[in-house]
Amino acid sequence: MGPAVFGIVLLWAVALTVFDVRQRRLPNSLTLPGAAAAFFGALACGRGLPALAGALALAALYLVVHLVVPDGLGAGDVKLALGVGGLTGAFGFDVWLLATLGAPVLTAVVAVAVAMRDRTASVPHGPSMCLASLAAAALVVF
Repeated sequence: MGPAVFGIVLLWAVALTVFDVRQRRLPNSLTLPGAAAAFFGALACGRGLPALAGALALAALYLVVHLVVPDGLGAGDVKLALGVGGLTGAFGFDVWLLATLGAPVLTAVVAVAVAMRDRTASVPHGPSMCLASLAAAALVVF
């Protein structure tokens, strides 16, 4: 992925982040086309198999968490996991793992900061998924 494609992915992530912060949900109209674009982009670059593995592995992990704690992780996060898992998986296991571990850490840090001001406030996880994935991918792209 070159800088131009990274810019497009950045716009997608910003749109998802703004929507999730404002609406507390991730719309199918953004998550599913993003997942398809990540997969087909990776396929065009000869990285389709790692992208598919990353997408399915992360979505499966998020689905299990969603089924166990439905109020803790929404279905939109599971669908977003397809896209960010595919994106980071295309760059290799190390990038995928960094993003996979980084997202919950970012959410936890933000949640602690928010809880210091308002213990009843909730923190969406989608923005952390996007930021962790972009940061991990940027290490390879730039």
